[in-house]
Amino acid sequence: MKGTLFVISAPSGGGKGTLLRRVLSSVPKLGYSVSFTTRQPRAGEVHGRDYFFVTRAEFEKMVAANGFIEWAEVHGNLYGTARAQVEKELADGDDVILEIDTQGAANIRQLGLAATSIFILPPSFDALRERLTARGTENAAQLALRLANARREVLDYQYFDYVIVNDEIERATAQLEAVINGERARRVRQQTMIDKILATFGSN
Repeated sequence: MKGTLFVISAPSGGGKGTLLRRVLSSVPKLGYSVSFTTRQPRAGEVHGRDYFFVTRAEFEKMVAANGFIEWAEVHGNLYGTARAQVEKELADGDDVILEIDTQGAANIRQLGLAATSIFILPPSFDALRERLTARGTENAAQLALRLANARREVLDYQYFDYVIVNDEIERATAQLEAVINGERARRVRQQTMIDKILATFGSN
């Protein structure tokens, strides 16, 4: 059985990265596709763990070689999901989760890829602004751009299968875990195992 592709998205500062780190440590057999980006690393970010940080020229070379499942320009920087890694893990039967912006999620939908999509919604605009401000990784102009984009991005919630309000980290984490485990419990995902169990009962 082919693995399930999970797409998680949110406006900048919505907390999807925090939720994802917690879920990756608690949910077994869940792979994470590290995205490529042309933006500069933030304090504490590690190349190959948080992102693959590349130049615009390197990124555009990968685009020309059809190396991305999806890619988009967001806040003036390029972001993309590598094709080879994701396709291999899914073919091996592993579940893979993508942490991408709303443009990337739209690209996945347009490609018609089978995916379970999850939107992380901040509890309010004020809460989002406070989180971005406290993060301290953007100057005033960058902060204003992200907040302006967030007003548009939150409206994309309607295109996702699930919406999780990130108002309390423990509750939101538990809900995200429940979504992943619920998808794994679908009958079509378990048919091979079901057939083996039924075979032990013999024929009537």
